Amino acid sequence: MPDVTKTAEAIEDAVAPPSATEPAPQQKKDKARSLWGDAWADLRRNPYFLVSSVLIAVLMVIAAFPGWFTSASPTAGDLVNHFNGKPELAKIGSDGWLGWDGQGRSVYARLIHGTRASIIVGVCVTLIVTIIGGIMGMLAGYFGGVLDAILSRITDIFFGIPFLLGAMVVLQSFTERTVWVVVFALAFLGWTQIARVMRGAVITVKQADYVQAAKALGSGTVRILLRHILPNAMAPVIVVATIALGGYISAEATLSYLGLGLSAPTISWGVDVSAGVNQIRVAQHILLYPSIMLSITVLAFIMLGEAVRNALDPKLR
Repeated sequence: MPDVTKTAEAIEDAVAPPSATEPAPQQKKDKARSLWGDAWADLRRNPYFLVSSVLIAVLMVIAAFPGWFTSASPTAGDLVNHFNGKPELAKIGSDGWLGWDGQGRSVYARLIHGTRASIIVGVCVTLIVTIIGGIMGMLAGYFGGVLDAILSRITDIFFGIPFLLGAMVVLQSFTERTVWVVVFALAFLGWTQIARVMRGAVITVKQADYVQAAKALGSGTVRILLRHILPNAMAPVIVVATIALGGYISAEATLSYLGLGLSAPTISWGVDVSAGVNQIRVAQHILLYPSIMLSITVLAFIMLGEAVRNALDPKLR
């Protein structure tokens, strides 16, 4: 006697559309691409994606291995070089080629070591808000009813709190503001947009024929959510999360500039920008170089997000 459960799963797999990573047998034969395959083919031809990917890859390497780019300590200073902004043009890439700050510390070394804090904050906050917002949005959109009403009202409450102002209030309660404290403060208020996007995508996907067929065949809720709903609802969430990553890096720098973000001994571009503003008349280089580095980083992630959005949205092709 055939196994009814295995037979139902086989029928369900035959009815369901191919996932983003598993093309159907006919697709393999005809070399047809899925949504993700089409998106990757588009991205490889997009100059914005190529440029932003190279920039982000370089930033990741700098953040992971700052010792490869400078041998100077970002905290060790020599007052002989107090506010010396004359670069050593003959030694580009040396510790002093971008000048020194008021304590005689190398601006170049602080620029390199400050990359790690910004990248960690941006990536970790994005991962946390994507997980929290994705779960809440998926549950609200799939089950609907009372659960949807409760989760949506919770989202609305957090959505009504100004992002930066709320983060300032949270950070004020901590005496020592490390990287992980800033990550917690930004993630605590930053998941709402992801939740709304995921909820809308799930409401659309759950009405598809392959989801209804899976329910009719008796598939469990967890199987439906993970196998059918999630892979087909992730595209808009990935786009929003990628664009938001640059915003989180900018938010960290803003909070550090205001004195409410990262604090010493943590090295941050926002902290250096804040210090440079006070000396803008006599030492513009202290403000200039961290600002440029911050702008390039945020721009790279925004360009990547735009490229991904154009590749995943069929209306923009």
